[in-house]
Amino acid sequence: MKSFLALIVMIVCIISFAQSPNTINPKKKLLTVEASCGQCQFKMKGKGCTLAIRIHGKPYFVDKANIDSFGDAHAKMGFCNAISMAKVQGKIVNNKFVATYFKLIEH
Repeated sequence: MKSFLALIVMIVCIISFAQSPNTINPKKKLLTVEASCGQCQFKMKGKGCTLAIRIHGKPYFVDKANIDSFGDAHAKMGFCNAISMAKVQGKIVNNKFVATYFKLIEH
């Protein structure tokens, strides 16, 4: 039973780290964007609450970063209640932003 619990904890940790991209590519431009819940703040269609960014006024859901990796999305200053600024790198693929780096800017 202990080994099963340890395996579950290890899987959760791996998934959590996989959901928070943090590799900066010095050859690519680092963008400063608005980040929030796509459905709650950017009025995008979709189910539940999903991390999104807005680049030049156009919102994109974010792939490779999870809304819950950055704290409680429903807290007073969480993504569902506020728009934050973030530094990101990645590319737009099939109308989604595939993040290779995503870091919130402290305010």
